[in-house]
Amino acid sequence: MVSKTLIFGHRGYPHKFPENSLKGFAYAIAHGIDGLEFDVHLTKDNVPVIMHDEKIDRTTNGVGEIRSYTLNELRDFQLSDGEKVPMLKELLALADSQPVHLNLEFKTNEIHYPHIEEIVLKMVKQYHLVYPVIYSSFNLDSLKMAYQLDPTQQYCFLSEHDIKNPRELMAKEHLVGLHLSHYVPMRHIKERIWTVDDPKAQKHLFAQNVAGIFTNNFEGAEKIKANVLA
Repeated sequence: MVSKTLIFGHRGYPHKFPENSLKGFAYAIAHGIDGLEFDVHLTKDNVPVIMHDEKIDRTTNGVGEIRSYTLNELRDFQLSDGEKVPMLKELLALADSQPVHLNLEFKTNEIHYPHIEEIVLKMVKQYHLVYPVIYSSFNLDSLKMAYQLDPTQQYCFLSEHDIKNPRELMAKEHLVGLHLSHYVPMRHIKERIWTVDDPKAQKHLFAQNVAGIFTNNFEGAEKIKANVLA
């Protein structure tokens, strides 16, 4: 059975590089990754930047919330490899004209940054991306706002819970897929599963032909997929 499952680098390639780092993104693109997943916040001066947490404490040598710093102030801090906190436009420039799928998560479940959807959608349109961006969020309100701004884009809901009546939810909220923490057999629904690093779990999901998996080690996942298809 041919697996159509796309492999997304969860926060880039944290198995080898700092998570959500340009070096990790660049390596993954250069080595033919199917897709990249990453998280977007806004600085105090409304510049979209890429980081998982709302605070910079865990992944930089600074402390505090992203929204408490202007971009210039934020760029004074460094990731573990000395790199600055990436701006969204830097990743978009890397992906420009490259055959890589982008999954942009609006990181708005803890802090709903005002106008983040409008700012991000407008910025993405400035680049020539081979595939339409997949926009996801745990925050349905964020996806609703984005849909109001641009109903032509792909919006997916993130959840770690079982979803009752998934088709009704998708129709009501104009979703094209679900990004779940565990696989639930659902016919004709695009499922992308996070975060799958266990080879046995990967093998099972490839056999189920899910739409995508998110993994911290995309090269390892590619080897598993190749074995499944062999």
